[in-house]
Amino acid sequence: MGKLTSIEELQRLQRGTQAARDPNRLRVRICMTGCRAFGAVEVRDAFQQSVGGNGLAGKVDIVETGCHGFCARAPVAAIDPYGFFYQQISPKDVPIIVQETLGEGRPVERILYQHPQEGRPIPLEKDVPFYREQMKIVLRNCGQIDPTRMEDYLAREGYLGIAKVLSSMKPEEVIDEVVRSGLRGRGGAGFPTGNKWKFARGAKGDEKYVVCNADEGDPGAFMDRAVLEGDPHTVLEGMLIAAYAIGAQHGYIYVRAEYPIAVTHVKKAVDDARALGLLGKNILGTGFDFDVKIKEGAGAFVCGEETALIASIEGRRGMPRTRPPFPAVAGLWGKPTNINNVETFANIPPIIHRGAGWYASLGTEKSKGTKIFALAGKINNTGLVEVPMGITLEKIIFDVGGGIPGGKQFKAAQTGGPSGGCIPASLLNLPIDYDSLTAAGAIMGSGGLIIMDENTCMVDLAKFFLTFTQSESCGRCVPCRLGTKRMLEILQRITEGQGEPADLEMLRELAPMIKDASLCGLGQTAPNPVLTTLNYFLDEYRAHIEEKRCPAGVCKALIRYQIIAEACKGCGVCRKACPQKAIAGRPKEVHTLDQSLCIKCGICYNECKFDAIKII
Repeated sequence: MGKLTSIEELQRLQRGTQAARDPNRLRVRICMTGCRAFGAVEVRDAFQQSVGGNGLAGKVDIVETGCHGFCARAPVAAIDPYGFFYQQISPKDVPIIVQETLGEGRPVERILYQHPQEGRPIPLEKDVPFYREQMKIVLRNCGQIDPTRMEDYLAREGYLGIAKVLSSMKPEEVIDEVVRSGLRGRGGAGFPTGNKWKFARGAKGDEKYVVCNADEGDPGAFMDRAVLEGDPHTVLEGMLIAAYAIGAQHGYIYVRAEYPIAVTHVKKAVDDARALGLLGKNILGTGFDFDVKIKEGAGAFVCGEETALIASIEGRRGMPRTRPPFPAVAGLWGKPTNINNVETFANIPPIIHRGAGWYASLGTEKSKGTKIFALAGKINNTGLVEVPMGITLEKIIFDVGGGIPGGKQFKAAQTGGPSGGCIPASLLNLPIDYDSLTAAGAIMGSGGLIIMDENTCMVDLAKFFLTFTQSESCGRCVPCRLGTKRMLEILQRITEGQGEPADLEMLRELAPMIKDASLCGLGQTAPNPVLTTLNYFLDEYRAHIEEKRCPAGVCKALIRYQIIAEACKGCGVCRKACPQKAIAGRPKEVHTLDQSLCIKCGICYNECKFDAIKII
C-alpha cells in the first residue's frame, strides 16, 4: 500500500480490503497477547507445523490476534467460518483440531467450553455464556484481527470515521455528534467527552494537542492494555477525529512501559498510518496536519491524573498542579490540550460511522453506550468483558462471570480500582452506571472489578487498597501525603488487634477532610474503600476492635488454628508439614497444636484432608 493522497483513494482501499476478505476461508484466530503466558506461542507453532503437514498449506490463515477476553480459559482460539471456540488448548490438541475441524468441519468436544450447570459442550463462541451477554463496541476487533496488519483493520470498517469527517463534516459538527451521543470519559471521572472537546476547540491558541492517556495503573486492570494490543488503529482513528474537531496538530500516546506488547503494536500502527498518509502533513490532501508521538511512562499511578501526565511528558516529575487553568486552556507546553483515555478514543470511530443516535440508544439515560470491565478476584470467569451501561452487578458476576468458585458466597465487589468503593451483596441488583455507583459510595473508575467471597476480610481489604494509594501518592499536598498515612496506621492497628472504638470515629473524620482538601483525584478518592467498608461492613470493624476477632479468618493477629478432635484421624500430615513443630500426636491418635509455637502460616490448614483444622 502506497501513500494515499485523497479521501477517495482511502475509500477505494477500504472497499478493496473488504472485497478481498473471503468470509468462508478457514481461519484460526489465536490470542497472542495475554495467552502467551499460558503457552500460546507453542500452540501457534503447532498449528503452523500441523497445517503444513496435512495438505492444508495455503488454505488456512493462522491469525495472531489480541485478547479474546476469556483469560480464565487461556490459551484460547476460535475457528472460522464455523465459529467454534476452543479453550485451554495445548500443542498436543492441535493435530486433532487440524484433522477434525479444519479438515472435516467437526468440533473437538473435549476442548470446547463445557456448560457449567448442564455439563454439555458448547461449540459456538457466540453461545458461550461469557460472550453471550456482552455487547462489543470498543472490543469489536480484539480477538478478530491481527493488530499488526492495517489491512485487517481496514477490512472491518477501519478509518471510515475519519473519511466521513474529512469529507463531509465541519469540526463543530463532529463535536456536536459526540455531544449528542452522550459519551462520557471512560478514564474514571465520566466527564462528557463532547463538552471536553468543545472547551478545547474554543480555547485560544494556534497550536493544540491531543493526548491519549494509557497510563493504566489500577491493580488488576488491563482494559486499555488489551485495546492497544488488540486494536491500536481504532485509538489512532479516534485521536485523528478529535484532533480535527478541536484543531490540534500534535498528539501523544502516554503508555506504560510495562506494556511491551502494547508499545510494540502502537508503534507499528503509528508507522503504518504515517506511511499510508493518515498521519503527517496534508492528510489525504485535505490540508489537515496531525502526527503522533509515543511517550513511555515509568509506571507512576499518579501519572494517570491529567496534569501529572502532562508534567511527565514535558520531562518533569509527574506531580499534579492546581486547576484552573484546566488542560483544555493551558495543558501540554502551556498550549490547549485535550486528554482522553484509550477506551474513550476507541468509542469515537463507531460513533461517527454509525451516528450519535445509535450510540445514545444504548445504556441508560445518563450513562450511554457500553463499558469494559476487567473481572478479577474470586470469580470463575476472570477476564475482559464489555457490557451495556445499566447492566446489574448480579448479571455481570453470575451470568458473564460464572459465579464464585467453590460454591462460596459472594460478599462484595470493588469497583473503580484502589480508589473505588466496595459494593456489598445487598446491592447485587445495582445498575452499573455512573450515577448509581456514585450513590452507592463507589465510582466507575477506569473499569477494574474485583470480586470478593466470604473469606475476604473487608478491613484487611481496605488496608490493602489504602497501602497502594498511600505509597503511590506524589506527596505534594499535605492532606493526601499525611492523611492517608494516618488512616493507614489506624487500619494497621485494627488488623493487629490493637484497635480502639475511637479509631472508627477518627477514620470517619479524616476521610472527608482528605477528599475535600487533596489536590488531585488520587487523594480525593483514596478514602473510598475505607468509607464504603465502614458503611457496609461496620460489624467486621467492630469484631476486630471489640472482640479482637477477624470473622473472615484473615488477620493473623486475630486468629488461631485449632485441631477439632472429633474430625482428626491422626494421619500425621499436618504434623509433618508444620515448619515450627507446633503439632504433636501419635499415629491414628488425635493431634494437638501448641499455640505458643504456632506462627499462623496456615500450612496445616491447607494440608488437612479431613477438615479437622479450623480457624477461630
